[in-house]
Amino acid sequence: MEKDIVSVASLLLGDNPIPNSQIKKADLLPDPESQLDSMEMKEKPLMDSTIPYRDLTNSDTKKESLHRLIDKLDVENNIRYQRTVEDTYCNVYSYDYCYFAKVYLPTVWWTPESLEKVLQGQKVEPVFEQTVDRIYSSAIHDWFLQWGASFGWKRMFTVDEIQNEVNKNGGIGIICAKRREKGLSGHIVPVVPETDSHQACRENGIVVYPLQSQAGKLNYNYFAEVRKDWWNDELYSSYVFYYHE
Repeated sequence: MEKDIVSVASLLLGDNPIPNSQIKKADLLPDPESQLDSMEMKEKPLMDSTIPYRDLTNSDTKKESLHRLIDKLDVENNIRYQRTVEDTYCNVYSYDYCYFAKVYLPTVWWTPESLEKVLQGQKVEPVFEQTVDRIYSSAIHDWFLQWGASFGWKRMFTVDEIQNEVNKNGGIGIICAKRREKGLSGHIVPVVPETDSHQACRENGIVVYPLQSQAGKLNYNYFAEVRKDWWNDELYSSYVFYYHE
């Protein structure tokens, strides 16, 4: 397949690039039971003082601290991200990566009733399974289109563009694909800065498979060519690329 063709379906969904000042984060508080060596409380931020946050001083410190974060989260080995018979945890890993990168990506989101109240300017407290519920990758795909701009996300259209921005500025890149069959898991993956030992795959100097980090059926701290252009798989009806400085 062509690597950088924009999915027609994603265009048809409608991209809302105008921030909405009424929308609010749906953040739960960190929980002592939310740990890298545990399967519990995946809907809550990790409570672990040894996990490094992204250092926003400059582009170099951003990139260096992101690699320390990837090493610490160690998606290949930590129990939190290992697949089970029932599920995989690409959304949990992407959320954790963004949380410690100081960028908002939801792992829970407002219920329809709560969202209506939030948009009316009412104060709504995030309460799990009452005012907020888990959000999975297919729904996050739609969330990016509807709400991404309100939280500082910028849509991009090629993997070359997103890899170059991540490399240059130490920002956060995301690829998110929506499953064609409703009710089944999509996929979401961070695009991460290249290093001397971990590289994107290029053809004629253009990135065709960016450097990524993922939880899924297989977990990789870093990968590029091994999964090719996975977002173009027939399993998915649509995909989006987003970047946050």
